[in-house]
Amino acid sequence: MAIYDNIKNIFKTKEQPKVQRKEAPIVYYNSLGYDSVPKISYEDLATDGYSENAIVYRCVNEIANNASRVKINLFRGDQEVDNHPLLDLLYKPSPTMSQVEWFQSVYSYLLISGNNYMLSVGGDNTPPTELYNLRPDRIKIRTGTRAMPVAYDYMLKGQVVESYDVDQATGGSKVKHIKLFNPLDDYYGMSPIQASSVDIDQHNLANKHNVNLLQNGARPSGAVIFNPKDETGGHVQLSDVQRNQLMNDVNQRFSGTGNAGKPMLLEGDFDWKEMGLSPKDMDFIQLKNMSAKDIALVYGVPSQLIGIPDSQTYSNFAEAKLALYNETIIPLLDRIQGDMNEWLVPMFNEQGLELRYDIDSIPAMAEQRKRVFESVTAGVRDGILTRNEAREQLGYEPMEGADSLLVPANLMPLNLADDMTEDNISEDIPEEVVPEELIENEDADIDEIIKAISDINTTPTDSMVVEAKKGIAWRKEFNRGGTRIGATRASQIVAKETLSPSTVRRMFSFFSRHESDKSAQGFRVGEKGYPSNGRIAWALWGGDAGFSWSTKVRNQLEKEKNKFIEDGIEEKQVTAAVKEGLKNKVEEHNEKHGDKAGKRVTLGMLSSVFKRGIGAYRTNPGSVRPSVTSEEQWAYARVNAFLFAVRTGKFRGGKFDLDLLPSGHPLATWVQ
Repeated sequence: MAIYDNIKNIFKTKEQPKVQRKEAPIVYYNSLGYDSVPKISYEDLATDGYSENAIVYRCVNEIANNASRVKINLFRGDQEVDNHPLLDLLYKPSPTMSQVEWFQSVYSYLLISGNNYMLSVGGDNTPPTELYNLRPDRIKIRTGTRAMPVAYDYMLKGQVVESYDVDQATGGSKVKHIKLFNPLDDYYGMSPIQASSVDIDQHNLANKHNVNLLQNGARPSGAVIFNPKDETGGHVQLSDVQRNQLMNDVNQRFSGTGNAGKPMLLEGDFDWKEMGLSPKDMDFIQLKNMSAKDIALVYGVPSQLIGIPDSQTYSNFAEAKLALYNETIIPLLDRIQGDMNEWLVPMFNEQGLELRYDIDSIPAMAEQRKRVFESVTAGVRDGILTRNEAREQLGYEPMEGADSLLVPANLMPLNLADDMTEDNISEDIPEEVVPEELIENEDADIDEIIKAISDINTTPTDSMVVEAKKGIAWRKEFNRGGTRIGATRASQIVAKETLSPSTVRRMFSFFSRHESDKSAQGFRVGEKGYPSNGRIAWALWGGDAGFSWSTKVRNQLEKEKNKFIEDGIEEKQVTAAVKEGLKNKVEEHNEKHGDKAGKRVTLGMLSSVFKRGIGAYRTNPGSVRPSVTSEEQWAYARVNAFLFAVRTGKFRGGKFDLDLLPSGHPLATWVQ
């Protein structure tokens, strides 16, 4: 206690207490040809730096916890691999650690000591079966005459219990040493704790000072002064017995929180001398916050995220989180990704394999992705970027016919502008008519009308529920398979929610795209890797039962929608002039293209397309461009786009009216 210590300091003359403080050099020079031993104790880093400092602890865990939860995928070229022994190894690196735990230890060791040592366990010529992270203080690097280790010695109680040699030709070893840059050491990395050691000491000492102050009842320390004189006026010295008695008495009666505020009664030649600091001097909070900010700065963690007051560098928490990922976590992931691809992947003896972190799966990056999407979309809309250039920036594969710039006025591909001749534009329609590609979502509002007036059941079946529950259980057990959308769909199915027509269509689309997954290894019971990621995703969407159900319901909805559109248009609205115009288009088209397979049209086809255009104009006016002034104009645009598709086999935008295409046309579909 502070008052007790002060009294002892005054009366104890023979031996003065010394302030003990651990000191260690931050960096040191290591010469080649000698065993390399880090000069700073790992125990000091882990205790004084990490275990006993809340800021360091929070910074390390903020980085390690978030980084360890970023999904890592395996690719063979540009094709993602769902089932592979390497993925199985990373999913369960050791019998006692999960993937998240293992990666968390990788980052934590690295951020605490500046070093991490991965150990692969397995045969010399076979892929590893287990992975471990070795405690940095148990590794001693044995060096030679080159800037390459000779071996990594695993130490216990000062004795080498295992040694892992390093191939001097290739640098290969069962141990992978990942280290942070150290400008004065060839072998050991430099810990961030070393760089912030002064700030950590300040922060720890400020905490200890406040603790001591509280233990003293938050009262300033002082000294009891004893200055007696004998009969001759000479000074009298206390005996050891007297001194000890005085110290014990003061300590028992006046020090500690229980005695805070008690008056001190002094007799005779005793006096009290206050030795406390002023309230301003005793305010160590500001010092703590300054030290905390510097520690967070070293680790690259925005101080807002660790609760340091008056540190609003970013406007909100989301921006601070985004900065943490962009400036700290993602560069760290890139480093680990490169080390894993250089060391671990080649052990599986397959060409073209590569581990990649799925940065897009990070929720904090969603806002940034949104801004990028909006930027490239604006670039396409303004005629600066082609759609394929935009797709490349968004990480999508290029698609056919998307390499042309678009005219900002109506988003028509430039290469099609010259094609808008008498062959594909009627003289009855002004040239400013919007291309049909803008109508791809024109029937969105019709869905709910159809759902309301029909008796089509869109509630998932019991068989779908069984599959969805199975997919949810697999995803939880194996921590893989499916996407967030798939998990959401499974939840809807299990709850037997009444699904919207658009959801039914998305289910049908999913199953159609992923039906090939059923032929991949691991999809069927008994196969290696079962259940594969594809099998888990398939179950989340309702399995085979969901495929059959979505196909059936989607066809019912399409049939009802088409009937609704056509029946809703009165025959009188197709005027004699329109019929004559459509008839001329039929004759003109068939004269040029009618003798070719799948390209002959009829008046009935064009009339149906025209009616759907009228219906789309009425039911979804929000999709109509301001330049279109009438429903007839919009309907003619749909007819012209339909004829273009018949001739070329291509749509300028979204595909539509496929059920009306001539028999034999490659894009024709028939609703059952």
